[in-house]
Amino acid sequence: MPFSLLKYGLNKDYPFEQNADLPSPSALKPHYDVVIIGGGGHGVATAYYLAKYHGITNVAVLEKGYLGGGNTARNTAVIRSNYLTSEGVKFYSESVKLFQGLSNEFDFNIMYSSRGQLTLAHTDAAIRGFRQRTEVNKHFGGKTELIDPQQIRELVPSLNMNPADQPVLAGLWHIDGATARHDAVAWGYAKGATQRGVELHQLTEVTGVDVDKGKVTGVQTNRGKVSCGCVVQAVAGHSSIVGAMAGIRMPITTYPLQAMVTQPVKPFLNPLVSSPALHCYVQQTGRGELVFGGGSDPYPLYNTRSTMELKESLLAHAVELFPFMANMRLMRQWAGLTDMTTDYSPVMGLSPVENYYLDAGWGTWGFKATPICGKTMAELVATGKVPELIKPFSMARFDTFRQVNEMGATAASH
Repeated sequence: MPFSLLKYGLNKDYPFEQNADLPSPSALKPHYDVVIIGGGGHGVATAYYLAKYHGITNVAVLEKGYLGGGNTARNTAVIRSNYLTSEGVKFYSESVKLFQGLSNEFDFNIMYSSRGQLTLAHTDAAIRGFRQRTEVNKHFGGKTELIDPQQIRELVPSLNMNPADQPVLAGLWHIDGATARHDAVAWGYAKGATQRGVELHQLTEVTGVDVDKGKVTGVQTNRGKVSCGCVVQAVAGHSSIVGAMAGIRMPITTYPLQAMVTQPVKPFLNPLVSSPALHCYVQQTGRGELVFGGGSDPYPLYNTRSTMELKESLLAHAVELFPFMANMRLMRQWAGLTDMTTDYSPVMGLSPVENYYLDAGWGTWGFKATPICGKTMAELVATGKVPELIKPFSMARFDTFRQVNEMGATAASH
């Protein structure tokens, strides 16, 4: 018998670990210092940073489903910081830096893969926009360059340089572009938080928010009422619904966003390739599957069903970029829910209700912000002061006309 098999037979942790990553379910306590609504990446990241760096452990993370089972499980795991505005570039650049060290911090492999992202320009107007993004990124420490068609051919030899009769004129090459395993990120944060005393309550749906004299006092759940000192709302896809429970009207419209994946093939595509003009991006996973994504559905809807219409249009554009993929087989198609703001930037920080903090409006860019969002929201809860990095994303900006316009910064324009 090979020793590699024998060692598993003699290992007490195999096939089941003696010390599970997450504790067994427990009863809700009557009071917590902090209640976090939403057990996705942002929720457990906030709990982790509260516990590890601020010593606040009387925290309950309430998740109506299972850990990381919402939009955290439904995104395409892209990490990048090549945004349009100075506020966006600074924010997402800090997130990229945190992602790069997460595996070491967790002692848990998040399968971070630095691969670069290539965004294609098909018009002179797109080149002008890319040139501006390049300079903004460089100014704030990002690694982004404007490259020519020859450099694009060298990066992606299999790319069709004239997709849908739209010649590729240039490319925005974002060296910091990467991917990571989304469920590993959620589990890493959850494991670290619960080991420090945070409680994670799955299958616990918040059905109401108690507000007294303009201040949050607790939440109602399907398992009973809980009082608390403050609440953090981190429910991507349902921000407007949960916010309404606290009497908050949010500047958000929710749309489905679909993606799909093919059968695995031998590696041929290292960078993430996107074409805003074709509303399509393509990446190859470590297992060899090709992941396709595009723009949000054109109508508001709280439903994660897949549609044939989107499948046909998205695959048609993907085949334009890589014609040989026409012979591949599709394995899965799925959808998530995107909370879109009018300026394509998140809503973070204070709300009209005292001690009720918002982590919302994440559209299609939530996963890549997971570490920095958790860190800054934890700082806000612990100190009561809004960190400088997230001040531009206050909901009050819509009243003062100080929007942070990131329209067009997505990999596939919506």
